[in-house]
Amino acid sequence: MSISMYQASVPVFIRMLTNISGILDKAAADAEARKIDPAVFLNARLAPDMYPFTRQVQIASDSAKGASARLAGLEVPKYEDNETSIAELKARIDKTIAFVKTIKPAQIDGSEERVITLVQGDKTRTFKGQAYLLEYVFANFYFHVATAYAILRHNGVPVGKKDFVGPA
Repeated sequence: MSISMYQASVPVFIRMLTNISGILDKAAADAEARKIDPAVFLNARLAPDMYPFTRQVQIASDSAKGASARLAGLEVPKYEDNETSIAELKARIDKTIAFVKTIKPAQIDGSEERVITLVQGDKTRTFKGQAYLLEYVFANFYFHVATAYAILRHNGVPVGKKDFVGPA
């Protein structure tokens, strides 16, 4: 049995964004318990040349909504990237999940050969749908989700692999 492009994408994005939302809840509770300004977590980085936590979550959100829209042949929703609190990041995740859930399997299935063109600054990249999802989107999406998790873990938020992976 083969897996469809929809099954390989939308449920994965929803699950991982839901897990990050749960991790954000733990970060908020930990900040309150330890009397830490949540901005410490939001601005934390793993290395000086890496994006801070907030940007990691924004990019993960962008990856999910962008890939889902492009594979479905839809316009990618634009978000302002102006979140400054855990609550605002959770709202962004909720908005992203709500958008992704509007996409039906028939809109994405069969997109393996769809030409996807990304313009990033002065660089243009072109992919076929399946290669875009499996070789570009997933690497980018999981990098930013894992980095967001690692930033919080590094800063003492009590999260573990089960929080990252989610319920079985």
